[in-house]
Amino acid sequence: MKKIGKVFIVVFLFLMAGSLSAQTGEKFGHLDFAELYNSMPGLDSVKIRYEQYARTIQRQFDAMQGELENKVLDYQTNLETMSTIIKQTKEKEIQDLQARMEAFQYSAQQDMQSKEAELTAPLIEKAEKAVKEVAKEHGFTYIFNTTGGLVLFADPGDDILDLVKAKLGIQ
Repeated sequence: MKKIGKVFIVVFLFLMAGSLSAQTGEKFGHLDFAELYNSMPGLDSVKIRYEQYARTIQRQFDAMQGELENKVLDYQTNLETMSTIIKQTKEKEIQDLQARMEAFQYSAQQDMQSKEAELTAPLIEKAEKAVKEVAKEHGFTYIFNTTGGLVLFADPGDDILDLVKAKLGIQ
């Protein structure tokens, strides 16, 4: 009977110690990562480079669009005087150009996404590194991103945005 009592006390103390360490060992913080990213130095130059790249692609598409318009206009203008074989050839050229334009648009979208990822990756990595450093320096166990409303409640006192901005030298 005494052994059962001792085991019960030991188990009880073990459980209490475990729950106390779990309660005191966790520290949670949060920040709006989108706000941090939008305040990053160098973002302006990333946007400029991306816009320049987008304009280059748009110019190429505009050239293709102009070529298509010219082919359609030529087809419509000369339709009555064309032989059947010329008419079919012109229609095929127009259809082929339309298909190339669709393929170009799809490729351009993929390319633009890749370019955006390439340009923004260094800024995102720098911001993530600063978040991790601040979390370690201040003893946070978890940092939540409040962008997008996934965190329904956060104590403003645990918002580390200002700490991370200071770490990055952002005013």
